[in-house]
Amino acid sequence: MHVPSMETRELTLLPFEEALASANTPNPEYDIQKWLYAPSFYSEYRYLLGTRGKNPLICIGINPSTARPDALDNTLKSVERIALGNGFDSFLMFNVYAQRATDPDDMEKTYNPALHAENLKAFRYALSIGEHSAVWAAWGTIIEKRDYLPACLLDVLKAGEEAGAVWYCAGKVSKKGHPHHPLYLRKDEKLRPFDIKSYLETLGVSL
Repeated sequence: MHVPSMETRELTLLPFEEALASANTPNPEYDIQKWLYAPSFYSEYRYLLGTRGKNPLICIGINPSTARPDALDNTLKSVERIALGNGFDSFLMFNVYAQRATDPDDMEKTYNPALHAENLKAFRYALSIGEHSAVWAAWGTIIEKRDYLPACLLDVLKAGEEAGAVWYCAGKVSKKGHPHHPLYLRKDEKLRPFDIKSYLETLGVSL
Protein backbone atom coordinates (compact mmCIF):
# COMPACT_ATOMS: atom_id res chain seq x y z
CA MET A 1 0.00 0.00 0.00
CA HIS A 2 1.14 3.55 -0.67
CA VAL A 3 -0.45 6.40 1.22
CA PRO A 4 0.94 9.83 0.33
CA SER A 5 3.06 11.13 3.20
CA MET A 6 2.59 14.77 2.26
CA GLU A 7 1.17 17.14 -0.33
CA THR A 8 3.27 17.17 -3.49
CA ARG A 9 3.69 20.93 -3.10
CA GLU A 10 5.88 20.15 -0.09
CA LEU A 11 8.23 18.07 -2.23
CA THR A 12 11.21 19.16 -4.28
CA LEU A 13 10.10 17.71 -7.60
CA LEU A 14 12.57 16.13 -9.96
CA PRO A 15 11.88 17.72 -13.36
CA PHE A 16 10.98 15.19 -16.04
CA GLU A 17 14.15 15.84 -18.07
CA GLU A 18 16.25 14.96 -15.04
CA ALA A 19 14.02 11.97 -14.28
CA LEU A 20 14.52 10.76 -17.84
CA ALA A 21 18.28 11.18 -17.54
CA SER A 22 18.22 9.07 -14.39
CA ALA A 23 16.09 6.47 -16.20
CA ASN A 24 18.78 6.19 -18.87
CA THR A 25 21.59 5.79 -16.34
CA PRO A 26 22.62 2.20 -15.41
CA ASN A 27 20.87 1.10 -12.25
CA PRO A 28 21.84 -1.89 -10.09
CA GLU A 29 18.20 -2.54 -9.20
CA TYR A 30 16.90 -3.28 -12.72
CA ASP A 31 17.85 -3.55 -16.40
CA ILE A 32 17.52 -0.15 -18.04
CA GLN A 33 17.70 -1.82 -21.47
CA LYS A 34 14.35 -3.44 -20.66
CA TRP A 35 12.64 -0.90 -18.41
CA LEU A 36 11.82 2.78 -18.66
CA TYR A 37 11.17 4.09 -15.15
CA ALA A 38 11.06 7.80 -14.45
CA PRO A 39 12.04 8.77 -11.85
CA SER A 40 14.37 5.78 -11.56
CA PHE A 41 13.70 5.40 -7.84
CA TYR A 42 10.58 4.92 -5.75
CA SER A 43 9.06 8.24 -4.74
CA GLU A 44 5.80 10.00 -3.99
CA TYR A 45 5.15 10.42 -7.72
CA ARG A 46 5.87 8.59 -10.96
CA TYR A 47 5.93 9.93 -14.49
CA LEU A 48 6.40 6.77 -16.55
CA LEU A 49 6.83 3.04 -16.09
CA GLY A 50 7.04 0.51 -18.89
CA THR A 51 9.16 -1.51 -21.23
CA ARG A 52 11.39 -0.18 -23.97
CA GLY A 53 10.51 -0.68 -27.62
CA LYS A 54 9.91 1.05 -30.93
CA ASN A 55 6.14 0.65 -30.99
CA PRO A 56 4.75 1.18 -27.47
CA LEU A 57 1.13 1.23 -26.40
CA ILE A 58 0.69 4.16 -24.03
CA CYS A 59 -1.80 3.21 -21.35
CA ILE A 60 -3.38 6.03 -19.36
CA GLY A 61 -4.64 5.55 -15.83
CA ILE A 62 -5.50 8.13 -13.20
CA ASN A 63 -2.65 7.89 -10.72
CA PRO A 64 0.25 5.50 -10.08
CA SER A 65 0.38 3.00 -7.27
CA THR A 66 3.28 0.82 -6.09
CA ALA A 67 4.47 -0.85 -9.30
CA ARG A 68 8.13 -0.61 -10.32
CA PRO A 69 10.49 -2.50 -12.67
CA ASP A 70 10.42 -6.27 -12.11
CA ALA A 71 7.59 -5.76 -9.61
CA LEU A 72 4.50 -5.05 -11.69
CA ASP A 73 1.14 -5.10 -9.93
CA ASN A 74 -1.83 -6.94 -11.44
CA THR A 75 -2.97 -3.83 -13.31
CA LEU A 76 0.39 -3.43 -15.04
CA LYS A 77 0.60 -7.16 -15.80
CA SER A 78 -2.75 -6.86 -17.57
CA VAL A 79 -1.57 -3.75 -19.43
CA GLU A 80 1.47 -5.62 -20.72
CA ARG A 81 -0.64 -8.61 -21.86
CA ILE A 82 -3.10 -6.39 -23.73
CA ALA A 83 -0.28 -4.40 -25.37
CA LEU A 84 1.53 -7.48 -26.62
CA GLY A 85 -1.72 -9.13 -27.65
CA ASN A 86 -2.60 -6.16 -29.84
CA GLY A 87 0.65 -6.13 -31.78
CA PHE A 88 2.71 -3.64 -29.77
CA ASP A 89 6.28 -4.47 -28.78
CA SER A 90 6.17 -2.62 -25.46
CA PHE A 91 3.96 -0.63 -23.12
CA LEU A 92 4.25 2.60 -21.18
CA MET A 93 2.05 3.38 -18.20
CA PHE A 94 1.25 7.06 -17.87
CA ASN A 95 -1.23 8.65 -15.49
CA VAL A 96 -3.44 11.72 -15.69
CA TYR A 97 -2.01 12.75 -12.32
CA ALA A 98 1.43 11.61 -11.19
CA GLN A 99 0.93 11.37 -7.42
CA ARG A 100 1.25 7.83 -6.03
CA ALA A 101 -1.69 6.56 -3.98
CA THR A 102 -2.80 2.94 -3.73
CA ASP A 103 -6.27 4.19 -2.79
CA PRO A 104 -7.37 7.02 -5.11
CA ASP A 105 -9.34 8.46 -2.19
CA ASP A 106 -5.96 9.43 -0.72
CA MET A 107 -5.03 11.66 -3.66
CA GLU A 108 -4.51 15.28 -2.74
CA LYS A 109 -7.65 17.41 -2.79
CA THR A 110 -6.17 20.14 -5.00
CA TYR A 111 -3.78 19.55 -7.83
CA ASN A 112 -0.20 20.73 -8.04
CA PRO A 113 0.36 22.71 -11.28
CA ALA A 114 4.11 22.08 -11.17
CA LEU A 115 3.67 18.31 -10.94
CA HIS A 116 1.08 18.39 -13.72
CA ALA A 117 3.39 20.41 -15.99
CA GLU A 118 6.25 17.93 -15.58
CA ASN A 119 3.85 15.04 -16.07
CA LEU A 120 2.75 16.48 -19.41
CA LYS A 121 6.39 16.60 -20.48
CA ALA A 122 6.56 12.88 -19.71
CA PHE A 123 3.51 12.25 -21.87
CA ARG A 124 4.95 14.19 -24.78
CA TYR A 125 8.13 12.15 -24.49
CA ALA A 126 6.12 8.90 -24.52
CA LEU A 127 4.31 10.10 -27.64
CA SER A 128 7.63 10.76 -29.37
CA ILE A 129 8.92 7.19 -29.11
CA GLY A 130 6.82 5.38 -31.71
CA GLU A 131 6.18 6.27 -35.31
CA HIS A 132 2.44 6.13 -34.59
CA SER A 133 1.17 7.23 -31.18
CA ALA A 134 -1.42 4.81 -29.79
CA VAL A 135 -3.07 5.80 -26.52
CA TRP A 136 -5.24 3.46 -24.45
CA ALA A 137 -7.79 5.16 -22.17
CA ALA A 138 -7.98 2.83 -19.16
CA TRP A 139 -9.04 4.61 -16.00
CA GLY A 140 -12.52 3.34 -15.17
CA THR A 141 -14.64 5.42 -12.79
CA ILE A 142 -11.66 6.71 -10.81
CA ILE A 143 -11.70 9.97 -12.75
CA GLU A 144 -14.70 10.95 -10.63
CA LYS A 145 -12.54 11.01 -7.49
CA ARG A 146 -11.23 14.56 -7.92
CA ASP A 147 -12.70 17.61 -9.65
CA TYR A 148 -9.35 18.56 -11.21
CA LEU A 149 -8.87 15.28 -13.10
CA PRO A 150 -11.05 16.05 -16.17
CA ALA A 151 -9.18 19.35 -16.70
CA CYS A 152 -5.86 17.51 -16.43
CA LEU A 153 -7.14 14.97 -18.97
CA LEU A 154 -8.01 17.79 -21.36
CA ASP A 155 -4.38 18.90 -21.27
CA VAL A 156 -3.37 15.31 -22.02
CA LEU A 157 -5.75 15.30 -24.99
CA LYS A 158 -4.25 18.51 -26.34
CA ALA A 159 -0.73 17.11 -26.06
CA GLY A 160 -1.91 14.00 -27.88
CA GLU A 161 -3.41 16.05 -30.67
CA GLU A 162 -0.05 17.72 -31.26
CA ALA A 163 1.42 14.26 -31.90
CA GLY A 164 -1.50 12.87 -33.91
CA ALA A 165 -2.33 10.33 -31.21
CA VAL A 166 -5.06 7.78 -31.83
CA TRP A 167 -7.18 6.84 -28.81
CA TYR A 168 -8.43 3.38 -27.92
CA CYS A 169 -10.26 1.59 -25.14
CA ALA A 170 -10.58 -2.08 -24.23
CA GLY A 171 -13.64 -3.84 -22.89
CA LYS A 172 -17.03 -2.30 -22.25
CA VAL A 173 -17.37 1.33 -21.27
CA SER A 174 -19.47 2.10 -18.19
CA LYS A 175 -22.99 3.54 -18.29
CA LYS A 176 -21.42 6.97 -17.89
CA GLY A 177 -19.00 6.26 -20.73
CA HIS A 178 -15.90 5.69 -18.63
CA PRO A 179 -13.33 3.43 -20.35
CA HIS A 180 -12.71 0.07 -18.70
CA HIS A 181 -9.92 -0.29 -16.15
CA PRO A 182 -7.22 -2.81 -17.22
CA LEU A 183 -8.05 -5.26 -14.44
CA TYR A 184 -10.37 -8.17 -15.26
CA LEU A 185 -10.06 -7.84 -19.02
CA ARG A 186 -9.76 -11.01 -21.08
CA LYS A 187 -6.21 -11.88 -22.07
CA ASP A 188 -7.21 -11.66 -25.75
CA GLU A 189 -9.14 -8.38 -25.41
CA LYS A 190 -8.79 -6.25 -28.52
CA LEU A 191 -8.48 -2.48 -28.56
CA ARG A 192 -11.19 -0.44 -30.23
CA PRO A 193 -11.53 3.26 -31.06
CA PHE A 194 -12.40 5.62 -28.22
CA ASP A 195 -13.91 9.08 -28.81
CA ILE A 196 -12.02 11.02 -26.18
CA LYS A 197 -13.53 14.38 -27.17
CA SER A 198 -17.12 13.22 -26.80
CA TYR A 199 -16.18 11.58 -23.53
CA LEU A 200 -14.70 14.79 -22.13
CA GLU A 201 -17.86 16.65 -23.11
CA THR A 202 -19.92 14.18 -21.06
CA LEU A 203 -17.69 15.12 -18.11
CA GLY A 204 -18.62 18.77 -18.59
CA VAL A 205 -15.30 19.84 -20.04
CA SER A 206 -15.39 22.63 -22.62
CA LEU A 207 -13.18 21.77 -25.57
